[in-house]
Amino acid sequence: MSPAAIQDGPVATLKDNRNGEVHREGTPHSSSGMEDTAMLLELADGSQHQGHSFGAAKSIAGELVFQTGMVGYPESITDPSYRGQILVVTFPLVGNYGVPSREARDKTVDGLPAYFEASQIHISGLVVASYSGEDYSHYLATSSLGAWLKEQSIPAIFGVDTRALTKKIRQKGSMLGKLRIQSVSASRNSMENGDFEPLKPTYETAHGQHRCFEPIEWFDPNTKNLVADGDTLPSPGPAATY
Repeated sequence: MSPAAIQDGPVATLKDNRNGEVHREGTPHSSSGMEDTAMLLELADGSQHQGHSFGAAKSIAGELVFQTGMVGYPESITDPSYRGQILVVTFPLVGNYGVPSREARDKTVDGLPAYFEASQIHISGLVVASYSGEDYSHYLATSSLGAWLKEQSIPAIFGVDTRALTKKIRQKGSMLGKLRIQSVSASRNSMENGDFEPLKPTYETAHGQHRCFEPIEWFDPNTKNLVADGDTLPSPGPAATY
């Protein structure tokens, strides 16, 4: 039987029904040895999922949607149709082939990026199950996915059960979500003072540690004119001849 999600106070956990073991979300799924900064994915239905940050160290809010493709994350996150949305990638491994050149241009349409849908990342945040870190391999790759996300100030989280999230979104429809970065100074002060009351909500880790996450207001991108924020592509010019 597959693991079933349960809630343990404010902390999302996974319980294996075969042997009764309890596992918390947020277990590292990266081989890169990156600095471990916690991040919290909070949904409008009240559920919360702890993971690890690998993009920009910031908090954002938006609409949670999913994508089930096995490859093509550079194209997906630059797709203008995802503007203002937090994208959940269902495929379990992301980042393994890095990111190609951002400067390369299409040979047939002047000004169009060669490997992306637009000249910038359009999603507000990214949610993945496993991230390969700097251990990417592809002859076109010029950087890791995490480095590109940081370049464009896009937060991202790994170590979350994205397939369970996808099932929830399929059943309930797209919903608002938040990516909240760990507040390191607040967590440190609360531990030194031994007082968590002024810094609620706090979240307990699998090792009994407490973490605080930055607060951020809910944001619905459907209330904003996203077309005005999108890329304006250059005119394709005359039709190509072959």
